Amino acid sequence: MGAGGLYIHIPFCKQACHYCDFHFSTSMAKKDLMILALKKEMVLRKEEFKDEVVETIYFGGGTPSVLQTSEINELITTVYLNYQVVETPEITIEANPDDLSREKLLQLGNSPINRLSIGIQSFFDEDLKFMNRAHNVKEALQCIEEATKHFENISIDLIYGIPGMTNERWQQNIDKALSFGIPHISSYALTVEPKTALANFIKKGKVKPIDDEQSQKHFQILYDVLTKEGYDCYEVSNFGKPGYYSKNNTAYWLGKKYMGFGPSAHSFDGEQRSWNINNNPKYLKAIAQDALPMTTETLSKTDKYNEYIMTGLRTSWGISLERVRTEFGDNYSRYLNQHIAKYINQGLLVVSKEQLVATKKGKFLVDGIASDLFMINLD
Repeated sequence: MGAGGLYIHIPFCKQACHYCDFHFSTSMAKKDLMILALKKEMVLRKEEFKDEVVETIYFGGGTPSVLQTSEINELITTVYLNYQVVETPEITIEANPDDLSREKLLQLGNSPINRLSIGIQSFFDEDLKFMNRAHNVKEALQCIEEATKHFENISIDLIYGIPGMTNERWQQNIDKALSFGIPHISSYALTVEPKTALANFIKKGKVKPIDDEQSQKHFQILYDVLTKEGYDCYEVSNFGKPGYYSKNNTAYWLGKKYMGFGPSAHSFDGEQRSWNINNNPKYLKAIAQDALPMTTETLSKTDKYNEYIMTGLRTSWGISLERVRTEFGDNYSRYLNQHIAKYINQGLLVVSKEQLVATKKGKFLVDGIASDLFMINLD
């Protein structure tokens, strides 16, 4: 019996953040139909996970906290009715501060959910307005204070590299987060995704382009402050106190199986990757007809190697050189060893006990380094 996770995509948001390219709708008109469809998809696909036990359930989006707690509980109940679940699974919900009223937090605290991931992004109103967030700083502070009364396992999101954000303001963001004793912080560099409002603003000259050097400096400040405070940078964007790593995210980086339900959700069974259509009406129509609106690809050995490089290099445990040799063979091993030499010489990567890991200096650059280490179709 293997172990894996379930991801449930809630494709609704109150409004569109300027930087976001995730799949969502700002219309709640089809919310009831979507919940029925999500439950039905879980039933239709349960055979896919018959040899797995569910360790984690993750509500992402979109903004899952726009759902009523009773609706979230319905979805969790459907999981338990159709899947084998460990005794104490990690059940996470992503939430925005403006949804987390005192009453909502009390309800969530009494539900099976045991981990809260709050999209704070910044403790400065000017940043929140720039990003078109639906909450303000007052709501952010109130919701964290209230959340700590009901949840021990809390993560908050912060974004750095915002144009005009000084090192001092970024430091103040981190200090404010630390003042609440939150055990997990996810922090991401602001990136410009195509077809987003932010990309359009930069193109039109309304917003300054992202300054990569500034973003890198912000990351170094983040890393230094949080590691000094006892957080482990167990993945480039994730800092957790010991015992508070995200089990859901860790399983993904370790290549465990997972199933994703809802429009645009991805699944992975070790050999194949699949993803649902990212269109709400088409998703609803297909599920209503007992069809799965899914595209599937079988991963080649090269695909698997490249994925291992990408996910492994982002983590603190890195890439096992022995695993590359035994699982992928001598050609892949030779290729990797040839290509890592320059990064080791530059102090960006280091080999320790047969594990290839990014140094503090290299962590911010791992995505670019990983893509350079990718193999191009050796199969």
